[in-house]
Amino acid sequence: MARFLLVAGAWLGAWAWDAVVPELCAAGHDVRPLSLSGLAEKRGVAARQSTHVQDIVGEAAAPGARDVVLVGHSYGGVPAGQAAGRIGDRLVRLVLVDAPVPVDGASCVAGWPNGGAVAAAIDAHGGCWPPPGRGFYAGQDLTEEQITRIMDRSTPHPGDTLTEPAVLPRPLSEIPTTYIRCLRNGAGPDARAAELSAGGRWRLVELDTGHWPMFSRPHELARILLREAAER
Repeated sequence: MARFLLVAGAWLGAWAWDAVVPELCAAGHDVRPLSLSGLAEKRGVAARQSTHVQDIVGEAAAPGARDVVLVGHSYGGVPAGQAAGRIGDRLVRLVLVDAPVPVDGASCVAGWPNGGAVAAAIDAHGGCWPPPGRGFYAGQDLTEEQITRIMDRSTPHPGDTLTEPAVLPRPLSEIPTTYIRCLRNGAGPDARAAELSAGGRWRLVELDTGHWPMFSRPHELARILLREAAER
């Protein structure tokens, strides 16, 4: 039995994994979807990126936590990648789902083409990145109902988590990692993920859906997570 720690991307909380959790539990695993500080039911809690790293590390250190499979989607991959180096031998696999790969000393937005616009939006909205409009989700293999659910439950994302530099205590190349690339998201995988996958250090898995597979293809995503947890 593995302990799955599920970390969703910007604006989202533990609720984003509702359609994935039952299949992982049915396979006999302990599943813990996380809401990071400042998001979802923790809205209003002050948070930096280092706070989110500690949220994850704390859950991985909980009593009985062994054979941890840490899953980070989108932004969630940035604190998850840092936490992975702090979990030690309890971690069996890191899974990054269409996520930016954290770079030591660089902020999350540093490599984004729209990083300047994101920083400006954070400044204009009291230090938080506001959830996007409906058009942001177009072409991502989501139904109108799924888009509405995402928009209705999204919360502003704490801006400091996007601008604080990452701190990697251990090179990501040393951590057993699977990168799930969502093909309908347009761009190819994160350049660093492509490099590590080409070098044989990471496993690259492709999923024919958009950037939010926990909504658009939850069954396929759950099957990939179960397979990756088994192949250690």
